[in-house]
Amino acid sequence: MNKKLAIFFLSTGAIGSPAFADDKDIYKLDDVFITSMGLKQSTSESARPVTVLSGKELQTKMGTTIGDTLKNELGVTSQSFGAGVGTPVIRGQSGPRVRVMQNSLGNNDVSNLSPDHANGVNPIIAERIEVLRGPSTLLYGNGAIGGVVNVIDNRIPEQVPDKVLGGAGAQRYDSATNLTSSALKLEGGKELFAYHVDGFYNDQGNTHIGGQPIDEALAHQTQPDLDIVDNPNGVINNSNARSRGGSAGASIIGDVGLVGAAINSLENNYGIPPNGTGGAPIRVQMNQTKYDFKGQLNKPFAFAEELRMKFGYTDYKHVELDSGVPATTFTNQSYESRLELEHQPLGIVKGVLGLQTVNSQFAALGAEALVPKSAIDSYGLFAVESFAIKDVTYELGVRGEWQGIAPETTYSSVSYVPLSGSVSALWDIAKQHQLSLAVTQSQRAPQIQELFSNGFHEATMSYEKGDANLRKEISYNLDLGYKFNTDWMTSEVNLFHNWVNDYIYQQQASDVFNESMEQFEPSCPAGDTCLPILQSAQANAIFKGFEAKTIFPLMQNRYGAVDLTLFGDYTRGTFDQGGNVPRMPPLRYGLQLSYEKNDWSTDVRLTRGEAQTYAGDNQSNTPGYLLLNLGAQYQVASFHESQVMLFAAGKNMLNENIRNSTSYLRNFSPDPGRSAEIGIRVSY
Repeated sequence: MNKKLAIFFLSTGAIGSPAFADDKDIYKLDDVFITSMGLKQSTSESARPVTVLSGKELQTKMGTTIGDTLKNELGVTSQSFGAGVGTPVIRGQSGPRVRVMQNSLGNNDVSNLSPDHANGVNPIIAERIEVLRGPSTLLYGNGAIGGVVNVIDNRIPEQVPDKVLGGAGAQRYDSATNLTSSALKLEGGKELFAYHVDGFYNDQGNTHIGGQPIDEALAHQTQPDLDIVDNPNGVINNSNARSRGGSAGASIIGDVGLVGAAINSLENNYGIPPNGTGGAPIRVQMNQTKYDFKGQLNKPFAFAEELRMKFGYTDYKHVELDSGVPATTFTNQSYESRLELEHQPLGIVKGVLGLQTVNSQFAALGAEALVPKSAIDSYGLFAVESFAIKDVTYELGVRGEWQGIAPETTYSSVSYVPLSGSVSALWDIAKQHQLSLAVTQSQRAPQIQELFSNGFHEATMSYEKGDANLRKEISYNLDLGYKFNTDWMTSEVNLFHNWVNDYIYQQQASDVFNESMEQFEPSCPAGDTCLPILQSAQANAIFKGFEAKTIFPLMQNRYGAVDLTLFGDYTRGTFDQGGNVPRMPPLRYGLQLSYEKNDWSTDVRLTRGEAQTYAGDNQSNTPGYLLLNLGAQYQVASFHESQVMLFAAGKNMLNENIRNSTSYLRNFSPDPGRSAEIGIRVSY
């Protein structure tokens, strides 16, 4: 670690952690329960790093995508591909190493196949978003070494509300994209019956920025023959987007358990920022329909505390449009089921046993389809057990899966058996001190696009090549956490170190694909049109870093409460053979000053992102930046049992042209410029 890291640690007085994004909530951790974990426990009792966004904090941080919503959480960034796409990056990991779920079931879209594919989860209706890292991810799949993002939206109610009709509505506007966003939900119930209905609509124009979208000097470093003829000032063309969706669900809930079902629909149309060559605009039209079922039995037999079952069917379609004409179409019909048995305590031991299956029919259709139509299946068994001895809580987890891909082409079928396990311990040293340690060995099977991709991809403007001989990834992960809590300071730290054998990554090759001649060449001949080649590769890698947060209560009296928060995060990825893992986030650190009195709360947050000078082979570096954000919320007095919250925010107030080092389009599509956001939320 460099001198800037040392200065940061000394300035905080202690090392903090990713913890919990709401500065006030950190004093109430024993009241926050993580429902997505097989073992229901408060975050303060878990050795696993967890971030939870809910309530007022979630509403004020809400973005149009999951990545945009979470990008300022410690250890999390967004792999943007224009305003319509924002997939989360956790500790430098993205795609198949970060599993995005809805209500603890996989979303089963194709967002993990390519960075231009948006998640089929819109956060606008979410009641809570949980980010799980480390050993906790074993409950939901092998290989998610980055983490798991679980979006909870209550579409299948688990409790009967205390009123027949309740709900909430929200409206917001953002000037950077002229975004208008509307959301409404209704829910209620009586006796044994509960229901939920929601809907939303987002409409945004082209993104306004502080400068030109294309950094021509950096773009020519990686694509020397790129002929840039269109590079407007202050706007990213073809970055507008529109989405809408809704859900309806109902449950019957009693002492014996519950049974419920829901249907969800999502439509999303967004543009891919151009590369400046004046080519035809590329847009993506996504449609998804989901059917979910949930059942639970309380104490069904002597050994069982709860028996829970979830089943989901996803019908997904994603069309890439070239000048409005369909080019490549991705489809995925997927069935996922999950059975969990939470057994009664066996002495001091309590835990969960489970079975999870995913069966998909995946296809990429069209003249330029780059991935073969395939049947993709996985069957997994998992168990997580915990027990406490004096001041130390231990947790043991294990997961085994069989995964198979059967292409309907000349490619041979492949299968893998990833096995993973974890051990963690949480030591309550004293009232003010808590120490945690977690060790995880995780295996990940390569996915279909990593194995069999072979062709031109319109949205990424590249030729993508897989490797059918890829082996399983095997990672060894170490997490060390410390919490310190007194009246004058609250501080947390998470340090992590991951060793990954046979790490699979997509690297830009040194040669190019000559689109005019349809062949690979070491360089692009004059007058021809050439594309960069993105090649699946495999090598041993090491990832290490930290997330840190320290809160100083500066004032708490009749004039209000003022807190100062110092924070930072860092991820470094290197290959054992030498060189840097591409698309890693830079060192970030900063401070936030928060004020709260009665129904008012305001904050000022300044983040420094250092230059990313470890970009990887054939990749360009990104410059450093200063990000200044402002926020304010006011809770209007209750009116006829309704709650009204007004909120406003100023984002990127310095109007910096921020290049995101985790983005494939960092040289063509910077983050939004200076913007003002206003909104209102009414709940009843």
